Amino acid sequence: MSIRAYLSMTDFKKKSPYYGPSRFVYDPERDLYRCPQEEPLRLYTHSYTERVTKYRAKPESCNACALKPECTPGESGRVVRRSFEEEFLERVRAYRETEPYRKALRKRKVWVEPLFGEAKEWHGMRRFRLRTLRGVNIEALMIAAGQNIKRLLTFRGRGPRHLAQAAALRPPAPTHSLVIGHLLRNHRVGDPEHPSRVFQHADPFYEVG
Repeated sequence: MSIRAYLSMTDFKKKSPYYGPSRFVYDPERDLYRCPQEEPLRLYTHSYTERVTKYRAKPESCNACALKPECTPGESGRVVRRSFEEEFLERVRAYRETEPYRKALRKRKVWVEPLFGEAKEWHGMRRFRLRTLRGVNIEALMIAAGQNIKRLLTFRGRGPRHLAQAAALRPPAPTHSLVIGHLLRNHRVGDPEHPSRVFQHADPFYEVG
């Protein structure tokens, strides 16, 4: 099954007046970038906190380049960052100009981003208080549960106004473990030697001999 991730990606052309990473060509065989003037940007360092690899051009090449005012304001050479997950990001860029991608991002602006903003501004989600991935998941689920409770209270007995809301509030389908638990609670067999003791069994036809 093919799954496409419709991710919002930064447009560096609008964010910065300088050349964006798209102006630099990556050479996977030599593991380096080439700038518009064909100068190489070689591996500089890895940042495991940001999960990027940094490539830098020679300072003397950049400072002598006629395109430097459009490329970088620094004196130590232009730096280009490459994400550890760059292959996945390139896959997204390949279909970001399609209509399904644009439609998904329009929905995201209405359905997802307002909830993220609300969680950050009103529920303290800018910084997680719990550590480890399990702790972060617990805290995020607690915040989401609080947001859902607020929305339930706004119904005030009228019920959900949209089919999507009704589907989100519908109880989950019982799983195998829930069915077994239900049978265990409803089929009890006494112990003839110890009347106060009660056995629980999933089979309603189970008998004690």
